[in-house]
Amino acid sequence: MPRIACLFALALAWPAAAQEVSPRPELRGDADAPLAETVTSSKTEAAPSLLPIVTLAPRARPENLPTVSPRQDAFETWLSRFRGRALVQGVDRATVDAALDGLTYDTEVIARDRNQSEFTSTLWDYLDVAVSDTRVVNGRNVLTDFGRVLEAVESQYGVDKEVVAAIWGLESNFGTHRGGTDVVEALATLAFDGRRGAFFEAQLVAALKILESGDTGGAPLTGSWAGAMGHTQFIPTTYLVHAVDFNGDGRRDIWGRSPADALASTAAYLARHGWVLDQPWGVEVALPEGFDYRLAKRDEERLPSEWAELGVTAVDGTAVPDHAEASIMVPAGAGGPAFMTFPNFDVIERYNAADAYVVAVGHLSDRIAGDGPLVAEWPREDRALNSGEREELQRRLTSAGFDTEGIDGRIGPLTVAAVRAYQRASGMVPDGFASLRVLQALRDG
Repeated sequence: MPRIACLFALALAWPAAAQEVSPRPELRGDADAPLAETVTSSKTEAAPSLLPIVTLAPRARPENLPTVSPRQDAFETWLSRFRGRALVQGVDRATVDAALDGLTYDTEVIARDRNQSEFTSTLWDYLDVAVSDTRVVNGRNVLTDFGRVLEAVESQYGVDKEVVAAIWGLESNFGTHRGGTDVVEALATLAFDGRRGAFFEAQLVAALKILESGDTGGAPLTGSWAGAMGHTQFIPTTYLVHAVDFNGDGRRDIWGRSPADALASTAAYLARHGWVLDQPWGVEVALPEGFDYRLAKRDEERLPSEWAELGVTAVDGTAVPDHAEASIMVPAGAGGPAFMTFPNFDVIERYNAADAYVVAVGHLSDRIAGDGPLVAEWPREDRALNSGEREELQRRLTSAGFDTEGIDGRIGPLTVAAVRAYQRASGMVPDGFASLRVLQALRDG
């Protein structure tokens, strides 16, 4: 199944997931206040008549700016044209002027956008950090410190509190890395730059509407360099649709000290996309000797009892309950852990479409709930292919008669199918895993 466009690219999730703090950080917020003071409402939209009237202070232009560069001059010309487009889309002129006056073209944002390091870590290296012992301990502490808020969120939206906590942990390390970049300036820079101009302009318009709503209390929007905001890193368009005022203070505040609105907003998003309470995202399973790895694909769905007829069990040898139809996933091929994935896997994927992220959220949520580490070992002797090697793999597969239908360095379903066909023809286990071992066999053949 091809990876769809996601809310937050794994490249953006990785820095937060890679940062850790010592167990039990100071994350109490309003957790010690009576529940009635922290969770009193589940409004999905605040009525305009109830919103505070907020006057945005004009952005101050820094003093002693150097002579305006041609790029800054072109940026200001673009801003003047964008103002009209923002007004047509319903943003108030006062908001537009206050938010856009004094903006500068942010070269650091462009550098980050153009020089994102390629994500070449293996899944197991990623999980070592994303689901580290420290993060598990912090997640369990959060379940205690914010237990009443998380339980109320679970009750209201039907989304398991451990999953909400896990997303919080991966997106901002439980609120300790929410991002301090000026979101309006960053989005304006990215929209002007043009590489994904339409996407970022839509985010910029949404950001202006957030400012106009008063949800920030008059403070500037801050977040990541690419516009993701708050405890659980919503982009502006997602915020407008899914953010909720859970504590009933009249603002959908995902940025502040209390995470209540952000956690509820995340649960509301997952619920909107079909989350089923108490259904696992996935279960680690044991595959029988001689398992047909051609069945390990997203569109091969069977009830766990039907998989059991083929010898698939939980890793402890017991039967997996019939939660729903499920697929078998072997993210590291036959040499690593296998998972039986359920529809909730697809729901997490709506938050971030990278398999590594979904497995990390799912496994972290299981660990926070008290489960132990995965049983099967990862093939740690392997390494990830870089982009050049992935393209070489596709070229060699195609030349050998196993057409990948394109050379783009992306390991999608067509390339996986080609790898499987090559493995089967070569007497290898047809697990479809695009490994260095397969590439070397193609080189030697």
